[in-house]
Amino acid sequence: METSAGLLAEKLLDIKAVKLQPSKPFTWASGWKSPIYCDNRVTLSYPSVRNFIRVELARMVAEKYPDAEYIAGVATGAIAQGALVADLLGLPFVYVRSSKKDHGMENLVEGNLPEGKKVVVIEDLISTGGSSLKAVNALRNEKKSDVLGMVAIFTYGFPLAEEQFNDAGVRLDTISNYEAVVEKALEIDYIKDDELATLKEWRKSPSTWMQ
Repeated sequence: METSAGLLAEKLLDIKAVKLQPSKPFTWASGWKSPIYCDNRVTLSYPSVRNFIRVELARMVAEKYPDAEYIAGVATGAIAQGALVADLLGLPFVYVRSSKKDHGMENLVEGNLPEGKKVVVIEDLISTGGSSLKAVNALRNEKKSDVLGMVAIFTYGFPLAEEQFNDAGVRLDTISNYEAVVEKALEIDYIKDDELATLKEWRKSPSTWMQ
């Protein structure tokens, strides 16, 4: 039976939300060279994929965090996804900005979130984990929130991210991941056997690959 990770991996490849180019690497905003590029915002344009993600994220929240009182999306990529999940679960929704507004109320957390509530954070993509955990810290510091955990669409599975989440005491669950995408890409002939080694090599040390 196909896993959710494998099913979503195929969907992401099909709609080109995930692209693999071992022979023609992308350059990330960080400057890293990478054979993979993931843009989960694309999924919002495909109702069947969008709904699959909505249901899977909501299922994880319901199963793993039945005491959740609020859903918080990380701006900007997870605002829509978080709102969809909150709607399905019948929970209130807020979102966390990357930085405070420079006008008005200067909010970092947008929406009505009373202090001390149990919150599950929704994220679209986990790379190093830095920006995701910044949102967690904002909820903890600004609203004294009890952050139960984070659920996300996709993770590259970097050891740095795992270390940072462990240090922050935040549980992370994702629908799919880098290994599932590579495995599915090989299965459907999106990549060839000789490209597999390149993809595995990058995964070992993405910050120094091709330098």
